[in-house]
Amino acid sequence: MSTHTPKPQIFSLSPDVMGGTPVFAETRVPVQTLLDYIEAGDTIHDFLEGFPSVRQEQVIGFLEEAKERMIASAATQ
Repeated sequence: MSTHTPKPQIFSLSPDVMGGTPVFAETRVPVQTLLDYIEAGDTIHDFLEGFPSVRQEQVIGFLEEAKERMIASAATQ
């Protein structure tokens, strides 16, 4: 019997929501908006204040998944 717990959905893609732009799950907030905030020097707290429908767990989960993918990509080069 497996004790693996599935990861909660961090983002979603649907042609019916924002024309298929990746958004944080159960919101209409594009993932790109988080990246724009970070690039501009804003904090995660700033982002969450501006977009209260996004949960901190979603932001952390997205950043962790991005980190894992970058590390995996670097390891195969």
